[in-house]
Amino acid sequence: MLSGRSLLKHAVAPVLRTLPAKRTITSSRIALSDKLFVHRDTADNNANVKFEFSKENLERAKEILAKYPPQYKKGAIMPLLDLGQRQLGWTSLPVMNAVAKMVEVPPMRVYEVATFYTMYNREPVGRYFLQLCTTTPCQLCGSTEILKTIESDLGIKVGETTDDGKFTLVEVECAGACVNAPVLAVNDDYYEDLTPETTIAVLKSLKADKPLKVGPQSGRHTCEPKGGLTSLTTEPTGPGFRIRSDL
Repeated sequence: MLSGRSLLKHAVAPVLRTLPAKRTITSSRIALSDKLFVHRDTADNNANVKFEFSKENLERAKEILAKYPPQYKKGAIMPLLDLGQRQLGWTSLPVMNAVAKMVEVPPMRVYEVATFYTMYNREPVGRYFLQLCTTTPCQLCGSTEILKTIESDLGIKVGETTDDGKFTLVEVECAGACVNAPVLAVNDDYYEDLTPETTIAVLKSLKADKPLKVGPQSGRHTCEPKGGLTSLTTEPTGPGFRIRSDL
């Protein structure tokens, strides 16, 4: 006698055979995040570690808070987290707790913000935080080769930090500089129009703590056409151009 499970299997088998096979619309590999979004206490990141804003940053924090009505101080959470990260170098649990106390909200409200936005580094990063854009425009312009160049030169993979703590490498989504792709953000600065050769030059300058001039590394001034201007090549016309003289 067939069991209930066997009867069900025999009943649905003909139906399953008639269903069309489903295909995904992409063949790209699934990219898993290298970040942990659940806090784990460590020796340098737990509630017992003390953090206080420096005297200078405390004054800056007061200026930030002054922009918000007293009942909406929580609106300052993001700029205050950024201020704390710039002081410490990353956004630790003590930084979040200090911000929560300053804006008078439960710490969880600050944790929610810090874990949502990728601009907050909840783990220590190197002195030079390398953020390579690998979204479609940059990829079409060679970001894959730039990534291989960085990994080979520094001896690290995405999500890792060099042994001397000087460089951390991550991949990011659109950096908003598609017209100058491929682009590498180093802390707050953009290095654009990169090639493997210019990437090596940028890394060499950072190793010597003498960063090259930021911006395009191709000789362009900003984002003008590489082959020269194709429009606006003459002096602009003055006031009254093509206006009747009797008006």
